[in-house]
Amino acid sequence: MSETQPSQDLPEEDGHQSRAPHRVIGTPPPAQARTLLGEAPGSSVPESPRELPAGPDDPARAKTAEKVIATFFILSMLASIGFIAAYVGLEVHSVDATLRSNLALGLSMSVAFLAMGVGATIWVRNVMPDVEQVEERHPLASSEQDREAFAKTFNEGAEASGFTKRPLLRRTLIAASVPLAVAPLVVLRDMGPLPGTSLRHTAWRPGKRMVVYGPNTPLRAADFSIPGQMITVAPEGFAEDQEALAKAVTIIIKFAPGVLVPNRPGQPGTIMNWTVDNIVAFSKICTHVGCPVALYEQTTHHILCPCHQSTFDATNGAQVLFGPAPRPLPQLPIGVDSNGFLIATSDFHEPVGPAFWELG
Repeated sequence: MSETQPSQDLPEEDGHQSRAPHRVIGTPPPAQARTLLGEAPGSSVPESPRELPAGPDDPARAKTAEKVIATFFILSMLASIGFIAAYVGLEVHSVDATLRSNLALGLSMSVAFLAMGVGATIWVRNVMPDVEQVEERHPLASSEQDREAFAKTFNEGAEASGFTKRPLLRRTLIAASVPLAVAPLVVLRDMGPLPGTSLRHTAWRPGKRMVVYGPNTPLRAADFSIPGQMITVAPEGFAEDQEALAKAVTIIIKFAPGVLVPNRPGQPGTIMNWTVDNIVAFSKICTHVGCPVALYEQTTHHILCPCHQSTFDATNGAQVLFGPAPRPLPQLPIGVDSNGFLIATSDFHEPVGPAFWELG
């Protein structure tokens, strides 16, 4: 015959197992009701006067404060959910959309933290008793009696705080904490997926016309005839695509005959087969950290990055002359179509932008 052992979680009464009530999320186990630490088996600590009162000095005031605190915790929960919804749902593909997204994210997160802090402050000031505790310094290794005494004091403190006796506060605090803890996990989605090889390519394709950035008009080589000119261009059809322009935006510079330094085997220089009538095209994205190289000195033929003062020699294949940029600006192969408009004959032959993009 087999013997049925009584459940360790249910106390016995008159030789029969008692039926435990259904446990609700946010409430302690029945065996530890109104405590946060269980009774130590074989405890030999004698009963002593309470160090902390079991409740607040003014129960009526604490009851009113309980409702106010629960309201703030619920407000914090809703604001955290609003932050997640704003982060996932609001677009950021334009300046106005980004402004609205930042405003929604900032306001919702501010309300979430503020409401949580206000609720916790009211809890401490109105629900917990006003008691000053002084603890003497003792040896670091605590005795068994000290640990049992700590457990007793801890349980009394938990009871005095109202965390175990006031389920409304406990449950609303948990409800406010969960979405606030989930919010950073949602934000982490911006860390992936990995770019793969997407950073190695731009929107430039063979035959893609160059359009002047801003008016978005195509450009003929004959219209760009004065030496010393520099114009920012973009691939036709992508002038409003900010994501594409982050990699494809290009500068073209017109030089006088004989100024360009052609490349030779083993030596840097301008690839002359990629030019049209002494017009050269370089990526506008600095190879340091991706700032736009928007400055050009006609007398020295230097291209300058305003962020960290990287300087490139425009006549010599945009080689680095000064600054932290680790490599030259990539040169874009260009030509003209049947109507005389400037076009790209291929994409860049190397990754544009910061050197670490090459790891993608």
